[in-house]
Amino acid sequence: MENKQEEQVLLKVENLSQYFPLGNQTLKAVDHVSFDIKKGEVFGLVGESGCGKTTTGRTIIRIYNPSTGNVYFNGKRIGAGIQDYKEGIKNTKSEEKKTIKEINDAVLNGEKSKENADLEIQQLKESNALKIKDLKKEISSAKYDQKHTKKDVVTKIQMIFQDPIASLDPRMTVKEIISEGLVIQGVKDKKYIEEKVYEMLELVGLVREHADRYPHEFSGGQRQRIGIARAIIMNPELIIADEPVSALDVSIQAQVINLLNELREKMGLTILFIAHDLSVVKYFSNRIGVMYFGKMVELTTSDELFAHPLHPYTRSLLSAIPLPDPEYEKKRKRFTYNPLAEHDYSKQEPTLREIVPGHFVLCNDEEEKKYLEILNGDSKATEPVKEAAAEEAALVEETVAEETTPVEETVAEETTPVEETVAEESAPVEETVSEEAAPVEETVSEEAAPVEETVAEEATPVEETVAEEAAPVEETVAEEAAPVEETVAEESAPVVEAKPAKKTTKSTTTKAKSTTTTKAKSTTTKTKSTTTKSKTTTKKAVNKEEE
Repeated sequence: MENKQEEQVLLKVENLSQYFPLGNQTLKAVDHVSFDIKKGEVFGLVGESGCGKTTTGRTIIRIYNPSTGNVYFNGKRIGAGIQDYKEGIKNTKSEEKKTIKEINDAVLNGEKSKENADLEIQQLKESNALKIKDLKKEISSAKYDQKHTKKDVVTKIQMIFQDPIASLDPRMTVKEIISEGLVIQGVKDKKYIEEKVYEMLELVGLVREHADRYPHEFSGGQRQRIGIARAIIMNPELIIADEPVSALDVSIQAQVINLLNELREKMGLTILFIAHDLSVVKYFSNRIGVMYFGKMVELTTSDELFAHPLHPYTRSLLSAIPLPDPEYEKKRKRFTYNPLAEHDYSKQEPTLREIVPGHFVLCNDEEEKKYLEILNGDSKATEPVKEAAAEEAALVEETVAEETTPVEETVAEETTPVEETVAEESAPVEETVSEEAAPVEETVSEEAAPVEETVAEEATPVEETVAEEAAPVEETVAEEAAPVEETVAEESAPVVEAKPAKKTTKSTTTKAKSTTTTKAKSTTTKTKSTTTKSKTTTKKAVNKEEE
């Protein structure tokens, strides 16, 4: 039972086409694309910008009505195009007119009889009428399925859009954006809606406080998480992720991819992952389909695609993947894809064919043989290339080894005598330095000892003379200050009794202060002069000793 569930096809796309009118011409955005997606897997859809990846996803989810082809989800047709049927009716009628004209011309030329011609024309009209009737039935059936598909079925398919800010309504809060699907489905319990919104926010890595904010208040990664929450709140079975990480930086890309992986495991989701970065698709997808100009050119598992790419366009895509290795990037060769040079479809048109089990390539008979030879390893074109590559690699290794060994020997031979000469030259230099340094230190110590003694002998008498000169000076200052203090005391006594005598007392006190300060200054200058004299004598003595 488990194997049956794993192999169960959830989505099937048959000859899907999407055409847009472009003036007098028709733009074939998607041209007869066929693939299926099994339940629980991640199907990667890759290709360059403008190849029809996004248009395919939008047509599957019925944002666009398909021009031709059918889309089946869980065995039910949810999308059908009618343009092929209309063209079939038109071509049948035009061929009928052409055939009738040829028959009438044959009758006029006498090549056919009138009776045989009438019978042939009648049979042609009957067969064409049956064809047109069948085509009209297909048209009516396709219209009915397209119109009467239940909403519950389509609701099981949700989409994550490429540009998160463009897909969110700026006038709606996050709560209103996420709960919009539930409201459309008729859910009216506000408490249930609120709890469901909070649950989805926490599931995608946001918090409840974000529910009342607007989209412009979030970063790009947070907006994409809001888009994911809006998709998974409907409990879908299939999610179409239209380049969900292309507008984000590398670190946020990893977060969103890991989030989708976790949701796939928790909710059992099936994902159609549309991207143009093959390295991201390889990490995330089980199978990969490569599109070019609206056509599916190759389809296989991710490991098989990277190991054995067959279509030239797939090889050119893989050669464009950069790696964080400078040596590899210097040698990396880019393959350019030129459809006119690579393919010759003048004799036979290509179709999507299974070259080996599970590996489909768009090719004709001639290219199919070539691809089989490549896969089997019997291609005569690839064998000489492999042998030449192996020979070149061996030669490179030998030349590198031969060049490195003599270089190492010469370096070793040149370094040993240099080290010996350096050692021999450094030894006598060190000895001479030590011999010259010893007598210099001795002479310095001998010359310094008498100088220190003379300085000490001269310094002691100088200090004694300074002390002797300072003593009488202090005595004279004290003797002169005593009568001044007495006069001040005598003059201050009558001042207390008579207030008008203030000016005389002030003058006498100022005179006394001036005399004491001038005498003190003269004594300090005398002591400074004596100290300077002692210093000059000591300097002279030191100079004589040095001479």
